Amino acid sequence: MRLKLGHLWTAASAFVLGAGLSTSAMADQVILTGNDGVNKIAGDLIEFDGGTYTIDTIMGRLNVAAAGVSCEGPGCPVIEEAGIFMVGSETIGTGVMPLLLAGFADTKQAAVEVDRAREDVFAANLIGNGGFGDSVAEFVISSTSSTDAFTGLLDQAVQIGMSSRRVEPAEARQIARAGGGNMIDLSQEHVIAVDAVVAIVNPKNPISELSMDDLDRIYSGQITNWSLLGGNDAPINAYAWAEGSGTGKVFEDTVFAASGRRMAAGVTRVSSNADMSSAVNSDENAIGFVGYAFQRGAKALRLASACGITVDPDPFTVKAEEYPLQRRLYFYNRNDNLTDATQEFLEFATSASADDVISKSGFISLAVEHDPRKFQGERTFDLIRNTVAQEEIGLMREMVVEVLQYDRLSTTFRFASGSSTLETKALADLDRLIDFINQLPGEVEVSFVGFSDSDGSFEANQALSVGRAQRVAETVSAYAADRVGDRVTFTAKGFGELSPAACNTSLEGKQTNRRVEVWIRRQ
Repeated sequence: MRLKLGHLWTAASAFVLGAGLSTSAMADQVILTGNDGVNKIAGDLIEFDGGTYTIDTIMGRLNVAAAGVSCEGPGCPVIEEAGIFMVGSETIGTGVMPLLLAGFADTKQAAVEVDRAREDVFAANLIGNGGFGDSVAEFVISSTSSTDAFTGLLDQAVQIGMSSRRVEPAEARQIARAGGGNMIDLSQEHVIAVDAVVAIVNPKNPISELSMDDLDRIYSGQITNWSLLGGNDAPINAYAWAEGSGTGKVFEDTVFAASGRRMAAGVTRVSSNADMSSAVNSDENAIGFVGYAFQRGAKALRLASACGITVDPDPFTVKAEEYPLQRRLYFYNRNDNLTDATQEFLEFATSASADDVISKSGFISLAVEHDPRKFQGERTFDLIRNTVAQEEIGLMREMVVEVLQYDRLSTTFRFASGSSTLETKALADLDRLIDFINQLPGEVEVSFVGFSDSDGSFEANQALSVGRAQRVAETVSAYAADRVGDRVTFTAKGFGELSPAACNTSLEGKQTNRRVEVWIRRQ
């Protein structure tokens, strides 16, 4: 089958054309239509290099970025279909995909042959029989930005969009109108890992902790010298991501949420994790932010919230989704072009079999993590210190006694406001949780412990937290069915608004606090 590539294009055409296929002989009429469906440019196609159309128009010769348009007409580039086209996040494309493809190849007893057309585009051919057989799957990966994942999925040429942020409602509606289905359906939205957006400084910088407000004021231009934060008397050189980046959007949406400020004009923009970490490591006065896997010798900063909760960017807090600058990494697919090979790859990428591969990539997998030390020590101290209201004292004492008897797992279930219905990611976590429990020796008590935000009365919040915990316990117990024996018991309890994991002053903070944690005790 021959496939005409419209506005996305970049994954396949950048690979094929960038590898040496000249298009300078194309002199046919084309119409380039903007993604808004309104603006159009007509002319003769002179050249297409995989990322830019050069056309002759009545206004003269124009260069038009392929990412912003679709192409119609006899002059539009056509190529042979080359396999599974994946487009989007630079973080996923360069950081996760090479090892993820190698892991998938292992399940096929295949070897991976890589052909790189450009720095941001590569093709991977999986050759069966350890490299001595036939091709079992072909991938073309274009690593640009998360925004391009959803622009790409408007076209049937793209099977998978890679994103370091969740699809936005307007993007989901646009893809649905293009026949791509429901982007937030469990069969089309896949969480493959969690990640921290880590604020980094040069290793020689004495600063080791900043508040979210500090980051706000640095990046909005309110603070321009390190001495104002307890550091050296030196200018702050701030680095941020280019427009369209999922990493940049997570950072800006979170950091500026309270103040409504914007990124200062003087901030230096970069387009990759590698460029960001390199800039910070070479500049003693720099600050930047990268995905967890891309710190590369820079100093990661602890982050403090406005209400005094300080969190390290470590795997446990990120898996529990309690680090303030965290995100999920996603694969999205259309529902009308899902081949068997694409389905097999998605199943592998979201399974426990991919956890080790993702961890080796430097990212944080969805594997269940066990944390007794931090849970028992720091949390007990914070709980006693921060419980001051008289009506909370009795429940606080009860929780302190319980905390000292249990360990905590990273699996954490969350809910919408006032709801006891689990979100879709929670359902995907169940298999990993049950597998982890089954690996524990002896008799095990699994306690589901509910918490709430601080909206409403203390008594109502406690009741709501207990109800949520019971709902999760019932769901897990029913889901586990015959998969766990009599040695495993499930219990439920709730502590309302005690022990917040985030400030209750924002929608995001309240969402973080509406949770059910998983505690375990072995007999």
